[in-house]
Amino acid sequence: MKTIYLFAITSLLLVSCGGKKKQTEEVVPEQPTVSGLYLSKFKGMVSGKETSLYVMKNASGMEVCVTNLGARIVSVMVPDKTGAMKDVVLGFSSIDDYLNNKNNFGAAIGRYGNRIAKGKFTLEGVEYSLPINNGENSLHGGPDGFHNRYFDIQQQDDTTLVCSYVSADGEAGYPGELHVKITYTLSSDNALKIAYEAETSKSTVINLTNHSYFNLSGDPNNTILDYVLYVNADRYTPVKQDMIPTGKVESLKNTPFDFTTPTVIGARIDDKFEQLQLGGGYDHNLVLKANSTIDMLACKVSCPATGIFMEVYTDEPAVQVYSGNFLNGTMTGKNGIVYQKRSAVCLETQHYPDSPNQPKFPSTELKPGEKYVSTCIYKFGVE
Repeated sequence: MKTIYLFAITSLLLVSCGGKKKQTEEVVPEQPTVSGLYLSKFKGMVSGKETSLYVMKNASGMEVCVTNLGARIVSVMVPDKTGAMKDVVLGFSSIDDYLNNKNNFGAAIGRYGNRIAKGKFTLEGVEYSLPINNGENSLHGGPDGFHNRYFDIQQQDDTTLVCSYVSADGEAGYPGELHVKITYTLSSDNALKIAYEAETSKSTVINLTNHSYFNLSGDPNNTILDYVLYVNADRYTPVKQDMIPTGKVESLKNTPFDFTTPTVIGARIDDKFEQLQLGGGYDHNLVLKANSTIDMLACKVSCPATGIFMEVYTDEPAVQVYSGNFLNGTMTGKNGIVYQKRSAVCLETQHYPDSPNQPKFPSTELKPGEKYVSTCIYKFGVE
């Protein structure tokens, strides 16, 4: 009897231990974000530091996802006129896809957004040379601008992210050690505020912006040609064949660049107008009216199919309107969608292109002891 009794206890212990082991090994499936992204796919390494995906949500159900590489906005989920949630920005589903595709989707752009002629400028008697990546010019800080740099990100709460980066003196040819802070704040009324701050150790030039590509249909298989656009601008800076400003600031009146009356983007985009032909569509700096402030509507774009609109507010003097002319089907983004020409529109708040070489343009110089500040607000709603 003793032998049988001991055998029974041993068997029970083995079954019990096996059951506990099975329970501890059970893996709970990873839950995606509202936009369908998985945090595990954004675990990687950039500049020897770990990347991740940070999620902001507000009480209205809007969701914004950001990753360390370039402080990029990866997804923006907003409701359409039926209440269905739509992802309204282009991007990729993993950090590897961002690293393996030459792009600036959703990125913080710096040190200098837009173009600098021949990659050169002179400041306080010293000529500086920048990497060339757009014909003979430097575009968006060069090939290794802020869009390819690692930002430290602190999540303060569900609706606030603080992204920080220190750009070394001489990085990408720019003078001064530049301390940059970009704060993303999601408000209860579905507005995403981007607040930029920077300080430098030497006199330098700076022009920060965000390069999100917006498709308000939530499906980039659709173009943006039927979107209605309003821009509170009365002038623009025409460009030469290399897309560098001529130095003139001209009236928009009676040109395809006049969006002071809301107009369908595709209505005039292929007009035989020299400036449109040079850019392959809209890719121009529109100068906001002189009395513009952060509280005034700078731009509004709306999608008839979903009813989603986006308003833009800024304290910058201009906005680059870009109609996705150089998207060419070579990149496959989220949900396996191939990004084709004019499948997105960018509204980049900024100072003028090539300002360091254009003395009549508003200055982009930042000196030691000064603080650079700039604000852009993307506010979403439905009509």
